[in-house]
Amino acid sequence: MTSAALFTPLTLRGRTLPNRLVVAPMCQYTSTDGFVGDYHLVHLGRYALGGFGLVVVEATGVTPEGRISHGDTGLWSDDHVPGMARIVDFLHEHGSLAGIQLAHAGAKASSKRPWDGEGPVTTENAHPGEEPWPTVSASALPVAPGWPTPHALTVDELAEVREAFVAATRRSLAAGFDVVEVHAAHGYLLNQFLSPLTNRRTDGYGGSRGGRMRFPLEVVDAVRAAWPEDRPLFVRVSSVDGTSDGVTLEDTVAFARELKARGVDAIDTSGGGLGGGWHHPIGYGYQVPHAAQIRAEADIPTMAVGLIVDARQAEAVVASGAADLVAIAREAQDDPNFAARAARELSGSYEVYPIQSSARLASRDRLLGRLGPWTGPDPVQVVERPA
Repeated sequence: MTSAALFTPLTLRGRTLPNRLVVAPMCQYTSTDGFVGDYHLVHLGRYALGGFGLVVVEATGVTPEGRISHGDTGLWSDDHVPGMARIVDFLHEHGSLAGIQLAHAGAKASSKRPWDGEGPVTTENAHPGEEPWPTVSASALPVAPGWPTPHALTVDELAEVREAFVAATRRSLAAGFDVVEVHAAHGYLLNQFLSPLTNRRTDGYGGSRGGRMRFPLEVVDAVRAAWPEDRPLFVRVSSVDGTSDGVTLEDTVAFARELKARGVDAIDTSGGGLGGGWHHPIGYGYQVPHAAQIRAEADIPTMAVGLIVDARQAEAVVASGAADLVAIAREAQDDPNFAARAARELSGSYEVYPIQSSARLASRDRLLGRLGPWTGPDPVQVVERPA
């Protein structure tokens, strides 16, 4: 087995990830009424075959109104559990742990699917049978120009949302998931409470940093209480909002310290979602420094994300101590075998590939090593003849 830091197992509570590579939750906008199907099984299952240590199901609505779009997955009903369990069973069978991200989109709910354009669903642009629905948030403020004004949640309604997270957590357990991740990033509901851009409340759930953290922390407390002690809980955060007058890295470090005190096991350190864009430096691994600072200052494991596209780059993140886990999203979509390829590139190991293909790939690579690179343009190049 490879000796690379990226392929060192990591134990969190009663679960051990076989390596440090994670498939980040990626919305596919391909569900009907929240149900997963064959597409989701194949989409997620290929990452287990590709060697990832943990595969996380996309942002999954805890209520129908909490979905980003009509095509989002859901866990607001017991009827959703069997489909999720089918995915979990496949991931486990092929060596990966299974995670799920529980989410409420708040004022960014009732959105178009990406291939239909950006912005909210309206009665004018809605697909047949997919009418828009009213949205909610911390305050009655649109998330961006052209978006509808959401309803500011009352204290009683906050309790209902919190209980929806709890019910979805219990269904996640029934489906067999190893990890639950609470989504508090990307401008969705919990991020809307954390950010001064969208939280203008004057009650105990707004104002100061402590007030803005209050509802997300209540949700995490409730989820942790419902999630078994031997299973890890992650929280995804936007380390910074898209603009400097929103959530700052210092805010997120303070939030992470509170999360650790409440039994959260790792911080998934993403960014952006509010503020009209991205007004920070960008490049390969551009969010890794956020993961490193949160890890150091809050003393909690972190998961790094953001244009991590190369095995050596991912290895350096873990080997340097910048983060404990590396999450891959678009790069995994482009190369579902990223983890297996990384093991091969870093240590010459084929053991991360499925047994059905590992020996044949190793044999082919030995042959290719003798032949050297294909030089083109002739499609047939015989450079080795039998003795």
